[in-house]
Amino acid sequence: MQVNRLSRIPLFMVHGNGVDHRILKPLEATLEKMRIFDLHYIDLPGFGTCPPLENSGGLPELASWLEALIRQTAGEGRFALLGNSLGALLCQEMADRFPGQAQGLFLLAPVVFPDAARRTVPEQQVSVADPLLLAELDPHHAQLFSDVAVVQSPEAWRKFAQWVLPGLDCANLRAMAKLSRRYFLDPLPLERGNQLDIPVTIVCGKQDHVTGYLDPERLVHRYPLMKLCVLEPAGHNVHLEQPEQVLAELRDWAQRTGGLQERS
Repeated sequence: MQVNRLSRIPLFMVHGNGVDHRILKPLEATLEKMRIFDLHYIDLPGFGTCPPLENSGGLPELASWLEALIRQTAGEGRFALLGNSLGALLCQEMADRFPGQAQGLFLLAPVVFPDAARRTVPEQQVSVADPLLLAELDPHHAQLFSDVAVVQSPEAWRKFAQWVLPGLDCANLRAMAKLSRRYFLDPLPLERGNQLDIPVTIVCGKQDHVTGYLDPERLVHRYPLMKLCVLEPAGHNVHLEQPEQVLAELRDWAQRTGGLQERS
């Protein structure tokens, strides 16, 4: 399905904690080729080029900031949401705040429980190790990479250096500290009883030791049309480590979401 840009549905793309919008740029070529969405990359306050909030800067405040931005951009029109990690939790929240307007959710390695103690996660493991590669890197960068990389290949490092590292390097540490002190939503999207009958695709890495792959299964009571894909070997940056499979799921979701827009 191809539509002109004026009729494309806005897609708000929200990154996770500690990085910026660039972590989602590898999805751009696929999305643009489909011509269904008008892409809106968002830097949350304190990340990328967006200044931090002057208030307490916790998760409730980020949610209110994001709600205002979406309302200003989309008005009363329809839109879709794509989020990664913390951004995926915020997308769940936005779908609840905009019932009837949110047309679909695509969630990468989503946070379900902000409190890490409540998460079900596997032990950290590496499926493809490359100690020679790590030895060649700047020690700080090697540590950042190895903290999340399940596949420690030169190609995985190249993607990490291009799409993840710049956001890590420019994150506002004071804003992150504020966020950590108010890292909650009450109630959580998981804990609400209403259902959203919209296309929802969740993609997780089976070796993701940050947010895991089991907790998202619990969201099915919220999203009857939910599709959960668990890929391996892959960790928290599943779209960088299994790009072809993630992009295939993205294309399928985009067609379903665009089809919903077309029928309505």
